[in-house]
Amino acid sequence: MDPATSDTHPAASSIATDEITIDYHPFDPDSIDSPVTAVLLQTQGKEDELPMHVHRKGQLVVALRGSVMCRSPNGWWIVPPNGAVWIPGGIPHSNHASDFASLYVICIAPDAADMPQECRSFTITPLIRELIRSLARLSPFYPEEGPTSRLATVLLDQLTQLAPDDVFLPISDNHRLQQIASSLLDNPADRSTIAEWGRRYAMSERTLARLVLSETGMTFGRWRERLHIIIALQRLSAGASVHAVSLELGYEGPNSFITMFKKTMGQSPGKFRVEKIEASQP
Repeated sequence: MDPATSDTHPAASSIATDEITIDYHPFDPDSIDSPVTAVLLQTQGKEDELPMHVHRKGQLVVALRGSVMCRSPNGWWIVPPNGAVWIPGGIPHSNHASDFASLYVICIAPDAADMPQECRSFTITPLIRELIRSLARLSPFYPEEGPTSRLATVLLDQLTQLAPDDVFLPISDNHRLQQIASSLLDNPADRSTIAEWGRRYAMSERTLARLVLSETGMTFGRWRERLHIIIALQRLSAGASVHAVSLELGYEGPNSFITMFKKTMGQSPGKFRVEKIEASQP
């Protein structure tokens, strides 16, 4: 979430720590000279997705409880508990937190660390989680030399060593592809064929197939399957049952969904669900 654009929901969320509280509405990470700042954002209910925006500093969004959907012009990411997405400075993005989510937002100056130049997703280690928690309890206004600065340096060193997992939906700024993705997100159980999708957007089956492949590097079937994975990660992280998720995605039963999920994620959806629920516990 980007505090700089939160005026659309000023009463829906707040940034708080054990020792200080920062109003979500006026907080602007680009207005703070400190190279690294960390704040805790807690949503009190369901929020609409914030519109696309951009800022100078890079932003690492880390989910503690609930999940967050991050969108950029090149892809959609889901951030489950103990997951994170890195959004470099200068890249337009929007974030949408789930109900009653608890998130850390770490803002990093462009020259503070050798972070990726494109959006990437990660799984956060217990050490990084505690470093972020400690930094978020301190004032974002701190001197260049001192305990807080040293803590931030250790955090950056750990972040630059993380290997990305990059489970995301590749996309582009093509308006037809964006519309299809949004339609599938609204109704993931839609099992229309590629020919039927093409007719909806005045394209032949072959034209749509070429468009998806050229813009995403995937066939239409694989691309839709990846979107199902993104949705499944979000629902399972929120505690939905494997059976309920399989039905929401249009599967007649859980077995085929389990096979698809395990092939992509390397573990069963049931195991993933248990791990993420446990990870979100205080």
